[in-house]
Amino acid sequence: MNVVLRVIINAAALWVAAWLVPGITIGPRDAVNPEWNTAAEIATYLFVGLVFGVVNVLLRWILHLLAMPITCLTLGLFALVVNAALLMLTSAIANLFPVDFHVDAFFWDAILGSLIISIVSAILNRVLVRR
Repeated sequence: MNVVLRVIINAAALWVAAWLVPGITIGPRDAVNPEWNTAAEIATYLFVGLVFGVVNVLLRWILHLLAMPITCLTLGLFALVVNAALLMLTSAIANLFPVDFHVDAFFWDAILGSLIISIVSAILNRVLVRR
């Protein structure tokens, strides 16, 4: 149940980031019926939230460990760059499947998106997840 809640939190954070940052687009890729419907949109957000969660679980601690000296020198700001790289990797992996998740530019879109996703995830984890 905890995994499902984390996927929902990731999906909600991605929705907020896609809503606020114009360079982040997300939606179902359907050539036959290009119109959006609610079920396909929700399924797309949940799938990208799952991919984002798997990428974070598998790679986040390794990248943060490797970037620890730079992160210490920048007083933690380099962690945003690592999170933006994970967001770009999620975009590349998700586009292998029939969903359209795209982050336009690394510098502003991915960094701002990773900052928004981190804030929204922290707030939702604090409110929804019980320890």
